[in-house]
Amino acid sequence: MSGDSADLFSAARIDALFVPLETAKSLLIAVSGGPDSTALLAMAAEWARRARHLAAATVDHGLRPESAAEAQAVAAMSAKLGVAHATLVWTAAKPSARLQESAREARYRLLIDHARAIGADAIATAHHADDQAETVLFRLMRGSGVAGLAGMEALTAREGMTIARPLLGVAKSDLVSFCRSRGLAFIDDPSNADPRFARTRLRALLARLGEEGLDAEGLTRLARRAAEADAALARFAAAVEARLGESGPIDARALFAEPIAIVQRVLARRIAAVGGREENRIGLEKIEALALRLKAAAALGEAFSANVGGVLARLSASGELSFEPEPPRKATPK
Repeated sequence: MSGDSADLFSAARIDALFVPLETAKSLLIAVSGGPDSTALLAMAAEWARRARHLAAATVDHGLRPESAAEAQAVAAMSAKLGVAHATLVWTAAKPSARLQESAREARYRLLIDHARAIGADAIATAHHADDQAETVLFRLMRGSGVAGLAGMEALTAREGMTIARPLLGVAKSDLVSFCRSRGLAFIDDPSNADPRFARTRLRALLARLGEEGLDAEGLTRLARRAAEADAALARFAAAVEARLGESGPIDARALFAEPIAIVQRVLARRIAAVGGREENRIGLEKIEALALRLKAAAALGEAFSANVGGVLARLSASGELSFEPEPPRKATPK
C-alpha cells in the first residue's frame, strides 16, 4: 500500500481495515507508543466513533527506564482521543535468555487478562507489512513448512480471545506518514536498533536482500501464496480426517495411504485436540518424526507408541492408531 497513503487516511479506507472486526462487541488496542501502534489507535478511534466500543492498553515491560513515561504519554494521547487506557506492568523476574520471547508471551498474557476483565472480545495489534516480511524471512531461515511461510494471519485465536492484525497489508512508512499527517507524536524504541535481538538483525538482512530483489513485497507475496496452499492442504486434511472418523482410533493403513503432508496435519490435529493445545505450538519437526516412525511401524505390522505434545500416540500391531493424554510422570524417589 506504500505510495498510496492518501487513500489510507480516508474514513472509507480506515473502515475497510476494520471490517473483520465488525462483529466484535468491544475491542482492546495494544499500544506501545511507536508509530505503528499510535497510527492503529488513532485509526481505531475514528472507526469506533462510527462502529464499536474501544479501549487501549500499554504493556510496560520495565526493561527501560523510559518505559513508564512512555506509557503515560500513550495514556494522555488516548484521553485526547476519548479512549479509555490502562497501563499493564510486567512485574515478573526478567530472564537472562530469550528476553524478547518472554516479553512477548508476557505481553499477550497481560493483554488477554485485561481484555477479559473489561469485557473486550478482541485485541488488535499493530503488526504491519514490514513485520510480515520479517516473520516470513525468519521462518524461511528456520526451514518452516507451508503453514509457517504463510506468516501471520489477520485474525487468530489465542486462549479463546480473538487477536486481530488489521494493518498487515500496510507498510510501516505509510503508518509513519499517517502519524505525521495527523500531528501524532510517537516514540522510537531504541531496542528496535539493538543488534542483540534477532528482529533487528533480520531487518538489516532484509534491507540487504532487497538490494538483490528479495524485498518485503516479495516476501509478503510468498506469504499470501503459502497461505493459499496451506488453506488447500487444511481442507484436504479435514476431508481425510472425516473419512477416518473425527474421534476414536484411526485405521493407520488408510491414513498412511495419503500424502505425508496430509498425514502430518491429521496427526497434528489429533494431538492438539487431545492435548488441548494449539497445533502450531507442537512443532513441525516432532510431527514429521512421529509420522515417519508410525508409517514405518505400520508397514511392518509392529506396535509403536510415542509421547508428543503431552499426548500418547499408540499404534497397535493390528494397525489401530489411538491418542490419549500422556499419563502423569512418576515422581523420582529422593
